Amino acid sequence: MKNLLVVAYYFPPSGGPGVQRVLKHIKYLPEFGWNPIVLTVSNGDFPARDESLLKQIPPNIKVIRTKIFEPYDIYRKFTGKPKSAAIDVNVIKKDDQKSNLKEAIAEFVRATFFIPDARIGWLFSAKTAIDDLMQENEIKAIYSSSPPYTCSLIAKYTQKKYNIPWIAGFRDPWTGFISSPRRWFLPALIDRKMEKSTFEKADAVECAWEGIIKDALNKYPLLDKNKFSHVPNGFDSSDFPDSKYENTEKFTLTYTGSMYGRRNPWALFQAVEQLLIKGLIDKSKIKFVFIGRFGNEVVEMFDSTTFKDNIEQISYIPHDESIKYLIKSDALLLVVDESKESQEIVPGKVYEYIGVIKPIIAIGPKYGAVGNLILETNSGKIAHQSDIAEIEKIYLEYYNNWLSGNLKPEHDKSMVSKFERKNAAQFLANLLDQLTN
Repeated sequence: MKNLLVVAYYFPPSGGPGVQRVLKHIKYLPEFGWNPIVLTVSNGDFPARDESLLKQIPPNIKVIRTKIFEPYDIYRKFTGKPKSAAIDVNVIKKDDQKSNLKEAIAEFVRATFFIPDARIGWLFSAKTAIDDLMQENEIKAIYSSSPPYTCSLIAKYTQKKYNIPWIAGFRDPWTGFISSPRRWFLPALIDRKMEKSTFEKADAVECAWEGIIKDALNKYPLLDKNKFSHVPNGFDSSDFPDSKYENTEKFTLTYTGSMYGRRNPWALFQAVEQLLIKGLIDKSKIKFVFIGRFGNEVVEMFDSTTFKDNIEQISYIPHDESIKYLIKSDALLLVVDESKESQEIVPGKVYEYIGVIKPIIAIGPKYGAVGNLILETNSGKIAHQSDIAEIEKIYLEYYNNWLSGNLKPEHDKSMVSKFERKNAAQFLANLLDQLTN
């Protein structure tokens, strides 16, 4: 067994899709000769918490947790938000949404002083912990999971000081992404310098979707493209609960995850309203289940529909519970953010949707990465956010199939099996073997 230091901010008890990637890597890496040692935070300000995920950490895995200075309590107090408010769902807004004065001031502070992100306060305690770890363990390589991009800075420090190979993992692009703060010239320059340095110094870069690689190479064309690898997210069928589909009284469409800003159900709701007006669907026979964290503007969309009584909104629940809802649904809803990156974005949850073998109604670019994945696995249908007529057509087809008892998944199971989490861990182990040999 060779020891691998894993630097990850999002780690149980943090919830959300970002946690799953690291959690499954550390679960399966020992099967391929690598023993992960995890460095994470002890007092993280996570948008969602899932205590049940703590049980999924293998008992023989060493986890070191260190203190971090989190500025978000100050932000909440300054902007008048409750202490329990999730930062992402009510801070990331659509382009036509304006912030109030306090929010604008807070955003300016964030964009100016917190570079590369608000987790930069972790860098100091992490360095001390790493120095201790390196003395106590023979660590052969380091893997970082970003965002937050502070994890990359911690790993870069370790690589430089101890001369060990480093794989920089990315679940999202760095600068200029949907969730990136709008920085003025000087902090933007510093942020891009950090980003470029990370790509240059890392021995390998592991990316959850191909668009992250394209984004990096477009920004910095002189980078060595051979160091970049696409390692897609996936699903772990061994974690699926023993729950079976039962015939539903209403055609049930389920969404899991967060919704805010440019990721919202507006297009679907417009399509359903049109179908109701035309009398093509029976209001008493439809149901929508939304599970997760939702921005205020999305909650307003729920309340403003003519079928609001058919919408069940459930706050964040443990991961295994959310999968039970997927299994018991008739079809699953996927919404891709409407943005310049939308053709390349592949939300992590799409793999779990595919893994539970349920038809998917996807709203996003038809010929983008998600569209290609759905086509490749034959797991559903996709329509662009602006194509209300096509969304109507897809919803009506699945509704009618359900009504007649003919709604059956048509997935290509051999293609679906490629996305088991174990395969991603094996690829990462092979990459580590190449670097350390």
